[in-house]
Amino acid sequence: MAQIVAFSRSLHLQHPLWVSLASLCSRSMSSLDTRARAVFSAAVEGVQPDIVVRRSLERHGDKLLVGGQSFTLTNNLYLVGFGKAVLGMAAEAERIVGDHLIKGVVSVPHGIQKTLRNHGKEKMLLENNSRITVMEGAKNNLPDADAQKSAECIRELASGLTEKDLLLMLISGGGSALLPAPAPPMSLQEKQDVTRKLAAAGATIQELNTVRRALSLLKGGGLAQCANPAQVVALILSDVIGDPLDLIASGPTVRSDSKPEEVWDILDHYKLSGCLPSSVKEVLRPHYGSQVKKQPEEVKDHVLNVVIGSNTIALECASCKAVELGLRPVILSPGICGDVRSVSRLYGLLSRFACSPEKEPPPELSAEILQLGPEVGVESWDLCRTLNVLVEERKEGWGATCLLAGGEPTVQLTGKGRGGRNQELALRVGLELSSDEVKCGAVFLSGGTDGQDGPTEAAGAVTDGELMEEATSQGLDIDGFLTNNDSFTFFSQLSEGRRLLMPGLTGTNVMDVHVMLLPPSAQRDFQ
Repeated sequence: MAQIVAFSRSLHLQHPLWVSLASLCSRSMSSLDTRARAVFSAAVEGVQPDIVVRRSLERHGDKLLVGGQSFTLTNNLYLVGFGKAVLGMAAEAERIVGDHLIKGVVSVPHGIQKTLRNHGKEKMLLENNSRITVMEGAKNNLPDADAQKSAECIRELASGLTEKDLLLMLISGGGSALLPAPAPPMSLQEKQDVTRKLAAAGATIQELNTVRRALSLLKGGGLAQCANPAQVVALILSDVIGDPLDLIASGPTVRSDSKPEEVWDILDHYKLSGCLPSSVKEVLRPHYGSQVKKQPEEVKDHVLNVVIGSNTIALECASCKAVELGLRPVILSPGICGDVRSVSRLYGLLSRFACSPEKEPPPELSAEILQLGPEVGVESWDLCRTLNVLVEERKEGWGATCLLAGGEPTVQLTGKGRGGRNQELALRVGLELSSDEVKCGAVFLSGGTDGQDGPTEAAGAVTDGELMEEATSQGLDIDGFLTNNDSFTFFSQLSEGRRLLMPGLTGTNVMDVHVMLLPPSAQRDFQ
């Protein structure tokens, strides 16, 4: 059976004593804005490709240890990879396995080598004498002819392996677009059109990958089947809520159990089923699996799947940094999803709960928060736990609270502006925090861990309760920018772009990180 091994550390940092001790050794960062950015940076650093590979892959002589298993190296190792973070993963993996690596092929985003070099991230680049071939494609994170060529090279390498060989497969976010192998008779353009329309309609990453998987030859276990009978070890940097192996990069190492009718349900939900080309409809016919695309046989016996990085790990690293900065960390959830309007409403309600001028927040406020939870992917027990912490903070007078969450909300496109879900979420939360009943000095940050939010050079933005007043004083119409999905232009024009989050390309990708800092109760105007 394919094994799932996730790195996780238990943190016992919630006690106020930890916060008190940490605050003694870090008073240099007094600004909540500055500390929010530092917490985000720590989250990204904790899931850097080289770091997660070193945690999970060890070599002792001719033995390779991974996921609790040992594999014998006899110059029999091959490597393939696809995703935004794969280049850095491949560079570190090659350093570890050394001469036992015979050959490798990785499919990475267009221009990433130049970008990493320009950002001083040479450690994520392969050595000049590397045995790994780097192929770039999927410009703007969309499958293209270059990515299709890369996928064919990867398929050819995997198909030529024997039972004596070991295939190390590296997978990260963006892998779906970088491994396109459309099922015949569908063309790459037709598959790309379906994906683009789904994304524009607000489909979740889970829904996008379910459809991609159904339209591909290599996803849904197809690539692992190509490598049979070789042993396959897949190191996975997850960019999907809950780390489901069948959805990360559309599950190239996990047999798909999705049925055509499930894909049709997604297309029907977004009103796309009626405008599909005939080739796509043919691929999705119920009898398609037996006539055209051969379903992969059982792949679990020769595949070891190891989740080496995730949003949960990023939040744990952010929590550690928060303690260092004198903040009391509370991890809400790594599974935030749903429309950004609902997500921003949740953060507004949580801030209102924490900053309520009454000694006890009104029960109807708690009820509204709990009612909204399922809509944004947060379990009731997580919300109850968080609300209890906020109540304790009010009663016992702890320092500033750092509310942490992650995931991947969605945006309904109504305009043609520039921006991404993180910047739009930050803008909408800023409006929530600007409300008179919420205003208490809270700071909110939303950022993509890959360093890019939509087709912009920003990863996200930082906002607070002064946003509306600041925008009004500069003649910026927030509603107009939101209607046009133009959050990047808004933040670029607001105070010379100082609120934008600009870390540059990070070389990793585990979805988004949200940081909301709530000032100490002593600084709030309670009755």
